[in-house]
Amino acid sequence: MKEILQQHVPVAALNYCHDLWLRYQFDFIATRPRRTRLGDFRAETGKRDQITVNQNLNVYSFLITYLHEVAHLEVFRTYKRRQPPHGTAWQNHFRALLVPVMNPDVFPDAVLVPLLHYARAPKASTGSHLPLMQALKAIDQPDTNLVMVSQLAEGTLFELDKKIFIRSTMRRTRIVCIEQQSQKRYTVPAHVLVQKCA
Repeated sequence: MKEILQQHVPVAALNYCHDLWLRYQFDFIATRPRRTRLGDFRAETGKRDQITVNQNLNVYSFLITYLHEVAHLEVFRTYKRRQPPHGTAWQNHFRALLVPVMNPDVFPDAVLVPLLHYARAPKASTGSHLPLMQALKAIDQPDTNLVMVSQLAEGTLFELDKKIFIRSTMRRTRIVCIEQQSQKRYTVPAHVLVQKCA
């Protein structure tokens, strides 16, 4: 397990992450990338609990996602299924799991500052906290022409999945975008990386 984790989390967080695995004894898989989720926790009768995290995440996203899923495991083992998935119990467990790693030894300041803010009231997805997503995406894409759709002004044209869209209004964590050819409206997560049209 430690060999897997050392490929995916910051060095300063490795022992902490491994200790959590030793304490809870769950199956862990660094899995192929999934479009709809960064990680998940599963508890099935007669099987060991399982946590998966997408293997293509940068070390900071991977660590945050790993701890997010361990928080689900803690809540499940404490309350079984009597708590909402991202309710107060999960928020408290996740926040407590983040505390030992929220320091400059683990995270660069560009990520640590928005992470500290996000940890005050964590949501189901880090994508709902734009400053944190922007900091994590900047690590993934430091030298490209890609930008987050949230960084575009309304009315800007951009390309996504080989289609041209017009950026429209913001709705909480998603942005209404109009596909230019069909004029159909779509909601796109605010943190999605797109190619701005010239």
